[in-house]
Amino acid sequence: MRIRCPYCGARDNGEFSYLGDAAPRRPEGMAAEPAQMFDYVYLRDNPAGAIRELWYHAAGCRSWLVVTRDTRTHAIAGVAAARDVALAREAGR
Repeated sequence: MRIRCPYCGARDNGEFSYLGDAAPRRPEGMAAEPAQMFDYVYLRDNPAGAIRELWYHAAGCRSWLVVTRDTRTHAIAGVAAARDVALAREAGR
């Protein structure tokens, strides 16, 4: 599988470290309920199909990326810098 890094170009997935689903959002504040934190840390879906994932380009530019990938075929539909995705998410609040 090859991932097209926005900074380095197409690279083998061996240069990257996989973190997981990019969708979960950390509960805000120190007053988060223990059940909310448990759900955030431990409970994850395992979908068959398109999912947005976090990948770290460890052997390259050391950037965090959001990769949209089909879990059934490993086909990559898109790659974006995680910083840009986070800024767009914040702007859409």
